[in-house]
Amino acid sequence: MLKVGVLGAGHLGKIHLRLLQQSEKYELVGFYDENQEYAQKIAKEFGYTNFTTIAKLIHAVDVIDIVTPTLSHYKCARAAIKSGKHVFIEKPISNTIEEAEEIIALANEYNVKGQVGHVERFNPAFIATKNMIENPMFIETHRLAEFNPRGTDVPVVLDLMIHDIDVILSVVNSKVKNISASGVSVISETPDIANARIEFENGCVANLTASRISMKNMRKTRFFQKDAYISVDFLEKKCEVVKMKDAPEVPGDFDMILQNAEGVKKQIYFSNPDVTQNNAILDELETFADAINNNTTPIVTLNQATEALRVAYQIIDCFKK
Repeated sequence: MLKVGVLGAGHLGKIHLRLLQQSEKYELVGFYDENQEYAQKIAKEFGYTNFTTIAKLIHAVDVIDIVTPTLSHYKCARAAIKSGKHVFIEKPISNTIEEAEEIIALANEYNVKGQVGHVERFNPAFIATKNMIENPMFIETHRLAEFNPRGTDVPVVLDLMIHDIDVILSVVNSKVKNISASGVSVISETPDIANARIEFENGCVANLTASRISMKNMRKTRFFQKDAYISVDFLEKKCEVVKMKDAPEVPGDFDMILQNAEGVKKQIYFSNPDVTQNNAILDELETFADAINNNTTPIVTLNQATEALRVAYQIIDCFKK
């Protein structure tokens, strides 16, 4: 079991603490939160060990789980990596591209592993369909959330849309060619609703919409590719696959057949792949333990998270123009 410590005991930090304590792959040593009065309350309530400095916690563990506000990710990661500790960092990897690249350089220099908490990669509906997504040419995403003051300190692109950016970059095997976007600030200082169009060199186009002032929650992505349409509902954890194949010579009574203008007949198949329910946060933390123990590549690498951040900032730059 790897000894792990958590930095940050806020809303998400408390979830990480609970799951790490349950995990059979980690031994939870304790946590640090800069608000020591609050930290003592959490320690007393849940029985976790509260460390009074970051340095003491880093010294006592093999892995540091960084669940602090984004502004402090770099500082925390730097301290942990320089002490030779593996780092799990909540998304986004850091506040700037320069910081993210520095984290990558340090991890390489000190030969430690890093993973970033892009949790939708572990969503069971995405896992159920991931192997069916082959060379998509059009992708549409909607990530809508009801208003929550927590998170409005960053643009909606870094708060919500970055989840979809990461998922898209993980399935499109091509470089980004062009980005156009628009965003509107409704009640925050930064955009609350945004739409972006990402064009890739291979011709794929992704259209992303994110809002944190919606009347309802929605997290849906649709992938369109030759002879198939795949819909993933990240919120309801459901998926649907519609495939087209050449129609049989003699269709059955209930076969669904389409014929195009050239007379080519296709049969449509609907399927709902089995979705194995999981705890995505626990899975991302435990696959990181596996990557450390087996010396393999983490599922969401520091480099991939940096590319997602780079695209996010290119979208934000479009707002300024």
